[in-house]
Amino acid sequence: MSTGHRARRSVLRTLLIGFISLTVLAPATVAHADPTLAEIEAQLKKQNDDLELTIENWNKLNIDMADSQAKAAELEKHVNEANDGVQAIAIEAFKSNGKLRNLNAMLNATSSGSLIDQMSMLQQITHQQQKSIEEYRAAKATLDQTIAAQNTQKADYENQRKKIEGDVKKLEDLQKKAKNAGSTKVTGASYNPGTLPAVSGNAGAAVNYAKSKLGKPYVYGAAGPNSFDCSGLTMAAWAAAGVSLPHNAASQWSKVAHIPRSALAPGDLVFYNGLGHVGIYVGNDTIIHAPHTGDVVRYASVSVDSIYGYGRVK
Repeated sequence: MSTGHRARRSVLRTLLIGFISLTVLAPATVAHADPTLAEIEAQLKKQNDDLELTIENWNKLNIDMADSQAKAAELEKHVNEANDGVQAIAIEAFKSNGKLRNLNAMLNATSSGSLIDQMSMLQQITHQQQKSIEEYRAAKATLDQTIAAQNTQKADYENQRKKIEGDVKKLEDLQKKAKNAGSTKVTGASYNPGTLPAVSGNAGAAVNYAKSKLGKPYVYGAAGPNSFDCSGLTMAAWAAAGVSLPHNAASQWSKVAHIPRSALAPGDLVFYNGLGHVGIYVGNDTIIHAPHTGDVVRYASVSVDSIYGYGRVK
């Protein structure tokens, strides 16, 4: 074998060994590459935001369902009352056939004019009752369709609830991983609100309620007294002041007067993440809020997240 041939074989053998080494080692290196703490925290933030928005949508659905069902019940009451009126007229018509009824009207009429008035009134009452029945039934049919659609949506949400529960479990596992990696963003770093101002009136009642719930756990869909989600906390706080707010951040936004940050005062609400989150302002650039799964009601900077807007409860 020539020297040149042996040299070429040596080069090929070296390249082949190098290729095999890369093939074996490269996947192992990729498989064992752990995410950085910053990557874990970014993933946590996204999962928390996505999950909370889903929870707020669930809360809104429950509000809409309750509202439609209440309207349907009230409408059903009116339909039944209208039906009762028509049945009463039908019973009277059955007691005396048309000839006797007309004869009775003629005998009691003092003039031909009053006879015509009585007969016209009888026909008008019957017509009005029937018209009312048709209107009520048409409205109720519309509401029944709405409720049916919402029930279908709620069934979808019930299925989604199972997924949410799974997502909560994954989130808790990720939180443990982040905590073990040294993260202070799992349940929030300790925040010192400083000296908070005294607040009186309804705003004071709402703020004091929120303060009394510091340390209570976040539970999605909860509105107290021992656990809360974000809109459940602000709803319960203002309920303590005698003011009714819906259990949904977006719906609360639609109920409050929108104000600039310069006008922010204790008791006002601060909305975040495209109306996916809400907290109550307590003064000194501080809010109290129920952050997310795995956390508790706590103080935080008013700039804790991406601000959507500020609202004053009317």
